[in-house]
Amino acid sequence: MEGVMGRSLLSILLDGQVSRGETVFSTIKFAVLPIAKVFTMCFMGFLMASKYVNILPANSRKLLNGLVFSVLLPCLIFSQLGRAITLQKLLEWWYIPINIIMSTIVGSLIGFAVASIIHPPYPYFKFTVIQIGIGNIGNIPLVLIAALCRDESNPFGDPDKCTESGNAYISFGQWVGAIILYTYVFHMLAPPPGETFDKSAEGAKLPTKDPACEDQLPSKVSVSEAEKMSAVVLVPVSNVEKISATVSVKQPHQEPLLNAQIESPTDGKAISKVLFVVKKLRQPPIIASVLAIFCGSIPFIKSLVLEDDAPLFFFTDSCLILGEAMIPCILLALGGNLVDGPGVGSKRLGFRTIAAIVFSRLVLVPPMGLGIVTLADKLGFIPKGDKMFKFVLLLQHSMPTSVLSGAVSSLRGCGQEAAAVLFWVHIFAVFSMAGWIVLYLSILF
Repeated sequence: MEGVMGRSLLSILLDGQVSRGETVFSTIKFAVLPIAKVFTMCFMGFLMASKYVNILPANSRKLLNGLVFSVLLPCLIFSQLGRAITLQKLLEWWYIPINIIMSTIVGSLIGFAVASIIHPPYPYFKFTVIQIGIGNIGNIPLVLIAALCRDESNPFGDPDKCTESGNAYISFGQWVGAIILYTYVFHMLAPPPGETFDKSAEGAKLPTKDPACEDQLPSKVSVSEAEKMSAVVLVPVSNVEKISATVSVKQPHQEPLLNAQIESPTDGKAISKVLFVVKKLRQPPIIASVLAIFCGSIPFIKSLVLEDDAPLFFFTDSCLILGEAMIPCILLALGGNLVDGPGVGSKRLGFRTIAAIVFSRLVLVPPMGLGIVTLADKLGFIPKGDKMFKFVLLLQHSMPTSVLSGAVSSLRGCGQEAAAVLFWVHIFAVFSMAGWIVLYLSILF
């Protein structure tokens, strides 16, 4: 009797070890396979753009990126987000934009601490903070969700439901990311006053401190105070002739007109900044997100356009077909962009700065994100039992540097440096994302 009980106990332990081993293997498989698919398609784009094949040159990649950004991605966002969202879900998903804002704040704080320690070349302190703090909350997560949900045995269940829910959660936060990019990021990437990022020759060693600081008096006048002093002293002298030319001879002492003439450039600059942000927010993906939220939240419009039996469903179905082409196209373009290598931007930033950005973005930021999402779950901010919702929140903290931040960097004159960072961070993100996805799936399941 004891022998039978011993054998049964041993068989239970062995079965438990086997099942745990299968669970670990399944988790690793579902984490690594999406990354392997992404790597394979990126490598195909790299091969097509190489000089040996050369069927995807720079001009073709530019057109392909434009097609993805202007047509394919908006179609995917409208069809997936519009079909998934309702007025009730709109209220339940409120934490997604907050999570993106929290990711930006925490990432920027880590970036500030790292930049304070490593002392990047003088003009690139804020640049380093941004490259660490701003992650890719759109394209790469959409690719990973598509690759993960494609498998029939994925841990999230039905592939169609998995894809629709994941894409809807990711698309819902697109507008927040755009606002952050063209307000906070655009402001932070401004070059030092009166200078540009490309003022130094290629390959020249840049200082780690502001050269002007060495000539400051012991009082250490701040930049803001210096600007105020220069505004008080220099502006009236430099603009006397211009102002006097605009004032009539009969009214030479109208000081209110002089004050209006002096203050108008500041007001015009503020208005131009607001108009710039509004213009940049009129991007096809943002417009598609707003339309999807509007149409999906109103039952009458949703039943007219977005549901399967809707009379105008042919439009949504066309968007679904076009949206499916977004993933391969964007991966081919991403792989093709890597063929140019890091370029001269690596020399300007230096090995220490690039290594710190890559390590901080891919290794230091995700654990903080895990803590934030776990706390939000404990506080009841996340819908109960929705594992895909929590998985998307975790992904938002674990992605490489945003590709759109490279576009903003180009507007500010540091596009080559941003290209170098994007090159290296995407190379190492293949390995880091696999590790973090393994951890997230093991926590969720």
